[in-house]
Amino acid sequence: MKMTFKCIAFVTVFAFAKAYAQEKLTYQQPSEEIMKLVDYDRPPWALIDTDAENMVLLYRDTYKSIADLSEEEMRLGGLRINPKTNIGSRTTFYDKVAIQKVGSKEMRPVTGLPATPKLSNVNWSPDESMIAMTHTTNNGTEVWVLDVEKAAARKLTDATVNANMGNPLDWFKDGKSLLVKMLADDRKPLIDTSVDIPSGPTISTSDGSKAQNRTYQDLLKNPSDEHNFEQLALSKLVRVHLDGTSSDYLPGAMYTGVSFSPDGSHVMVSKLQKPFSYIVTYGRFPQQSHVYDTNATLVAQVNDVPLIEEMPQGFMAEREGKRNMSWRADQPHTLMFATVLDKGDPEVEVPYRDQVYTWESPFKEGTQKELVKTKDRFSGITFGDKNTAIVYDYWWNTRNTRTYVFDPSDASKEPTVLFDRSYQDSYSDPGSFVTVKNEYNNSVLKLNGDIAFLMGDGYSDKGQFPFIDQINLETQDKKRLYTSTYTDKKETLVEALDMDKGTVLVRIEGPTQYPNYYIRNIYKKNKLDQISYFENPFSGMQNVHKELITYKRDDGVPLNATLYLPPNYDMKKKEKLPMLLWAYPVEYKDASNAGQNTQNPNEFIYPSYGSFVYWVMKGYAVVDDAAFPIIGEGDTEPNDTFLKQLVANGKAAIDAVDEMGYIDRNRVGVGGHSYGAFMTANLLAHSDLFAAGIARSGAYNRTLTPFGFQSEERNYWEAPEIYNTMSPFMNAEKVDEPILLIHGQADNNSGTYPLQSERYFNALKGLGATARLVMLPKESHGYAAKESILHVLWEQDQWLDKYVKNKPVANNEMKAEPQMKGE
Repeated sequence: MKMTFKCIAFVTVFAFAKAYAQEKLTYQQPSEEIMKLVDYDRPPWALIDTDAENMVLLYRDTYKSIADLSEEEMRLGGLRINPKTNIGSRTTFYDKVAIQKVGSKEMRPVTGLPATPKLSNVNWSPDESMIAMTHTTNNGTEVWVLDVEKAAARKLTDATVNANMGNPLDWFKDGKSLLVKMLADDRKPLIDTSVDIPSGPTISTSDGSKAQNRTYQDLLKNPSDEHNFEQLALSKLVRVHLDGTSSDYLPGAMYTGVSFSPDGSHVMVSKLQKPFSYIVTYGRFPQQSHVYDTNATLVAQVNDVPLIEEMPQGFMAEREGKRNMSWRADQPHTLMFATVLDKGDPEVEVPYRDQVYTWESPFKEGTQKELVKTKDRFSGITFGDKNTAIVYDYWWNTRNTRTYVFDPSDASKEPTVLFDRSYQDSYSDPGSFVTVKNEYNNSVLKLNGDIAFLMGDGYSDKGQFPFIDQINLETQDKKRLYTSTYTDKKETLVEALDMDKGTVLVRIEGPTQYPNYYIRNIYKKNKLDQISYFENPFSGMQNVHKELITYKRDDGVPLNATLYLPPNYDMKKKEKLPMLLWAYPVEYKDASNAGQNTQNPNEFIYPSYGSFVYWVMKGYAVVDDAAFPIIGEGDTEPNDTFLKQLVANGKAAIDAVDEMGYIDRNRVGVGGHSYGAFMTANLLAHSDLFAAGIARSGAYNRTLTPFGFQSEERNYWEAPEIYNTMSPFMNAEKVDEPILLIHGQADNNSGTYPLQSERYFNALKGLGATARLVMLPKESHGYAAKESILHVLWEQDQWLDKYVKNKPVANNEMKAEPQMKGE
C-alpha cells in the first residue's frame, strides 16, 4: 500500500499499542526534564594565538535542522557534497565570531560579516594577524578574511570556491595572498542520475588477485557517478591577494592536497587520476604529486600512486612506493617520505618494516637520502635541531609503539629507543614532546641542549594527575617539573606556551564547573590566571551525584565506570532505582592494560544524546562509559571469547551498583551506539541481565562485513564460527527482552548500513520479539538535526519508561545473578 506523508513526518515501527503496526508520526520532543538540558546555547570554540594574546571565539547553533540535512546531497567515492554550494554537505558552520583579549572579559563582536554567516575552513595567517575562512551562501562558497586586531571581516572572492575535497585555502608565506581552489573553467554539467537512461550494464571484474576491502559506503556505482565525481572534484588553483585581485596559478584538475614548503618557496600539489574504483573510496584512487615554485613553474613530479584496490591482508598491511610524503619541518624545502621494507605484508618477517628518506630540491630521482629505519610501521617524526629528532613506529597486532631519538644528519648512527611500550598502557604513557615554532613557523622540539620536555595526561591507579617532565635525550634521565594536584577538579594541559618561563595553557573543570582556560606558571606555585569565562549551560544538574566506581569482573579483571545518581538522592536511605548502562567494547591484548582507569570523576557533566546521562534527572541511576574490555592475550584473539567476556562485563557492572544498594537489578536497561549497539543486541541475546535495550546505528550480521570488522582482522572464510557466533542476527531467536533499534537512513559508516537494522528488525519481528525500529531521514552515523535528536530522546524516554522504569515484575522473577543463556 502506498503511503503519503508530510515533509516532516517519517515512518517508525510502532510497538507500544499494536504489534508490528506502521505508525505515521511527526517529530516528537522528550519530557521537560530532558528538554531543559538538551535545548541550550553552545559555548564558543576558542582559537588562541601562539603568544596567547588574542582569542577568536567561534559560535554555532547547538544543532543543525532537518531542513539543513534535506538540502541536495551527492554521495560519491566516499564524499558527501552539496553540488549547489560546492562544499561538504555535512560541514559544520559557525554563525557568529567575537574577539577577546586574553585576560579580559570584554568580547568584541566581529563587524562586516553577512547577516546570517555560514563560516568554515578557518585558517590563521602565518603571522596570526589575519584569519581566512569560507562563507557558504545559498548558491556557492566565498573566501572571507578577518583582521584580528580590528575585529573586522570582509569578503575576498565571489561564490566560486570549490570546497568539495576538503579545506580549499592555503596562505602564501608572505601572508598577503592565498592559494584557493576555485571552480574549474572546463567543468561540465552534472548528470541527473534520477532520470539518466543507462547506456548499458555496470560490470566489475576480478582477475584472481585478492582485494579484501572493508564494506565502504558512498562508493561510485556507474559511469554517471564517475562523471559527476570528476566534475565536482575539478578545481583550478588561484592566487588571491588581500586586495581582492587574483591570478590563475594552476589549471583545472582534481586537486586533493596543497602544501607549502617551510620557507614558502615551493608548493606540493596532489591530484587524483583515473581510473576510478567501485570498491574503494577516493583516497585509494590513483594520485600524482608535483612540486612547483611560487610562480607555478614545475620543479618535479615527486610521486605517482596507482589505484590501490588490492593489499596484503591485515591492519598493518601497507602499499608499496612512496607514502606519508610531507615537508621536513626543520628544512626550507626538503621532502621526506617512507617506503616499506616488507613488501607491505605483515606476514613477511624482516628486521625493519619501513625506511624513511629525505629528498632535497630539485627532487631528482636517485638523490633521495636514507634518514632512519623503523622496526615497525613508521608513524611520524618530530624534528629538533640538526642532530636531534624523534621518530615513532607502531604495530597494531601487538598494540606496541616505540619512540626513538636519532641523529638526522647521520643515517649510519643507530637510533636510541626511548620508550617501548603498549599504546594501550595508559599508566606508562610518557606524554608528548613539547614543541615550539621555528623560523619557518613549524612545530619542532623544544630543546635546551640535550634537554627536551614531555607533557602527559598522568593516568594512574590513584587517579589522573597530568604532568610535565624534562628528559635528557642523551642519558634518558627524567626530572618531574610539574604535577597537577587537583582531587576535586580536572586539569588538562593544553599547550606549553613558554617552557623557559614556565607558562602553560591549561583547561580546568569540575563535575558542575564548566571548562575554562587558564595560563599556569609551573615555576610559580600559585600563579594561575583565568583567560576565558564560559558559563555553565547545564546548571540544572548542579546537585547530581557523580563518582567513579571500580569493581572486578568474575575473572579478576579490574573495571571502572562513572556512576550518576539523581539530584538530592538520599544515599543513606538508598531507594532502589532503575539503572541504565551505556558502554562500548574495546579490544585488548593485555589484561593488565584492560583494567586501567582512564576516567576522571571530576570531568564536567556534559549531557549529550550520545549517552544516558539525561535520565539521571528522571530518577534513574546511570552507569556511563562502563569499561567493556574484550581481551585476547598471546595467540588468542579477543573475539575468540567475545560473548563470554561481554556478558561478564555487564554482570560485573550491575553487581557493583547493586552491592552499593542503589538499584533494583530487575529494572536495568542497556544501550550503545555503533559497536555499542552490536554489544547491546548481543547482551540481550546471550544473557538475562537486562530488562530492555536500545541499539543505535549498529551492525548485526557480520557476514555482511566479510573482510573484517572493528578490530577483527580475519575474514569470514578464515573464522566463520566467529562471524556467526558474534552476529546478533544469527541469534535473534534468543532475544526475549524488548529492543529499540534506531538508525540514520544516510549512515556513511563502514559496515553499519541501514540495511543492518532493517534486516535485524525483520528477523526479530518474524520470531515474535518485542521490537521497534526508528529510521531517521537524512541522518548519518551520528545524528545532527535538532528534530532528529529530540525525537531520539523521546523514543528512548518512552521505551525506558515502559520497559525498564515501570517494568512489570513477575511473581516468580528471581533476584539471583543471571548467567549466560544456555548455561
